[in-house]
Amino acid sequence: MKHKIIPGIMLFLSLLGVAAAGPEQSVVQITNYTQKPDWAEPWRFSAVSGGVGSGFVIEGQRIMTNAHVVSWSKQLIVYRYQDPKPYPATVEYIGHDCDLAILKVDDSQFFEGVPALEIGDLPEVRSTVTTYGYPSGGRQISYTSGVVSRIEVQRYVQKYNRSLLAVQTDAAINPGNSGGPVIQFGKVVGVSFQGKPGLENAGFFIPTVVIRHFLEDIEDTNYDGFPDAGFIIRKLVNPAYRRALGIPENSVGARIDTILHPFPETHRLIQENDVLLEVSGKEVGSDGTVLYRGNRVSSSVLFDQAQHGESIRLKVFRDGEELDIELPVYVNQEDRISGNQYEPPPYVIVGGLVFTELSRNYLGSLGRNWRKMISPETLYELFYQNRLDEASARSKPVVLSKILKHPSNIDFAVGARSILSEMNGQEISSMADLKAARDAGDDEFYRFRFLSGAEEALNKAEAQAADKQLIEQYNIPSVERL
Repeated sequence: MKHKIIPGIMLFLSLLGVAAAGPEQSVVQITNYTQKPDWAEPWRFSAVSGGVGSGFVIEGQRIMTNAHVVSWSKQLIVYRYQDPKPYPATVEYIGHDCDLAILKVDDSQFFEGVPALEIGDLPEVRSTVTTYGYPSGGRQISYTSGVVSRIEVQRYVQKYNRSLLAVQTDAAINPGNSGGPVIQFGKVVGVSFQGKPGLENAGFFIPTVVIRHFLEDIEDTNYDGFPDAGFIIRKLVNPAYRRALGIPENSVGARIDTILHPFPETHRLIQENDVLLEVSGKEVGSDGTVLYRGNRVSSSVLFDQAQHGESIRLKVFRDGEELDIELPVYVNQEDRISGNQYEPPPYVIVGGLVFTELSRNYLGSLGRNWRKMISPETLYELFYQNRLDEASARSKPVVLSKILKHPSNIDFAVGARSILSEMNGQEISSMADLKAARDAGDDEFYRFRFLSGAEEALNKAEAQAADKQLIEQYNIPSVERL
């Protein structure tokens, strides 16, 4: 009897041991050595520095983590659970809009004995989850448990001008935890990614609906991103306004306020002051929200479920009748500069005048008080101009970032942070326009006109001679990078 019982006990204990080991054996520590550009002096880069984050193994011998953990990478090193051996890794796919990335490790030994974690479902509010990761301050893995307190659409800091579904929890999410899995019932229900200033004992993780979208997107080996409806909706709560639009005085339907550019299909199918009643069969509230898996959230989550180029079923109210519309949705690339950039900034130097693309990163390089240092016109160009028409949407404003002092520009009266609107009579809507205007024509001068209305000029021959001296003097690799 004794010999018959022991194997059963051993098997039982073995199973307990596997369960006790938990997901941590699939969680990795990531060290990223980064070098970031300087947008104010766009030919410069910072010193190389190191940062630590977390990740976890998923199906296909891949590692999932946050995009912000591996951005600007010069070298990536990953460490397995309880293994001091460093393994070089590379970024295979990265989605800055959803703050997710996939890493690959060429050394196949890295994945030996490391099970892939299974992706679960959206957790319920008030349920308990556990975060796994390697927060700063130690080398060992850390576990924290907490309650899901809220599920709603939040701004994703990595891109800044994108908002997607996020889950709030009181489980600690500290620097270094980013990219680690959030576990419930042995499955991944999210990826830790950010906190929020002013909130105590609160962190956010990326839910699996966003994770699955990202993984589906990269199946064709190309990442497109999350599509945009191409319009902005506003609350429609005011009873008088609802009567004016001819719709019932209830809590259903939000008004389509602005149609964005360039979204030709949206312009063809949707009209301003249409009332959005349903998205993908779900009723839209007068505040623009839908009931999604038991949570009242922005109706944008339903658009986010589509892939680039797919269609969404809408029901709108227009001119006294309800209309069913199949609306194709596409990734919006034309508002790129209003979000954070993850490519070295372009620049062109003309007679010591350093021009670069106006972007959120450029404004951030001016310091915390950058809003006090720029004109309202500059803010408008960056954040709102691309909504006006197709030509404006494709405009990428060019800003005078810096003046490298030289006798040829000593009396140049326009200061840094000014938006360039014309050069030698040509409208400037991008860095490519600037380069073309600089290289065109046989005018004796470079003639500049700025958004403020100010005009200035440089002698072309003197400016070209100055650039040759200045790039050597300031150790600048080239007069341009586009």
